[in-house]
Amino acid sequence: MKKLLLITFAFFVLSIMSTAVFAQKPTSIRFARGTHETVVTGTLNGYKSKRVYTIRVGEGQTITTENVGKNYITISIEPPPGSTYEQDMAADCHDKNEVTPTAKGDYKITVTECGKADPWRGTFKFKISAR
Repeated sequence: MKKLLLITFAFFVLSIMSTAVFAQKPTSIRFARGTHETVVTGTLNGYKSKRVYTIRVGEGQTITTENVGKNYITISIEPPPGSTYEQDMAADCHDKNEVTPTAKGDYKITVTECGKADPWRGTFKFKISAR
């Protein structure tokens, strides 16, 4: 009985510790020198899958995002602390966004599968610009 309890406890501890390994670190979005937009690609594996990006902008700029891939995605934008931006959560997939004017700092962009469309797995693409 002691051995079974010890094995169960060890499995529990290892499973808790392994979740930190699978946590995704945000990917920084950077533009090529002299440009103000880029196309970001990634993959999703279902409704619970997500990809997280960050983009650093200055005060007073405009960030725009637009889905340019074939799969339906939701693009959520979280502003830096102190910003008054609130994303419009209309009854669509939220695959187009505009943040203007921006506050200075890092904006967090999360891409998920659109929950209002048919399920899919695979690649997504979205265009992002900051001016």
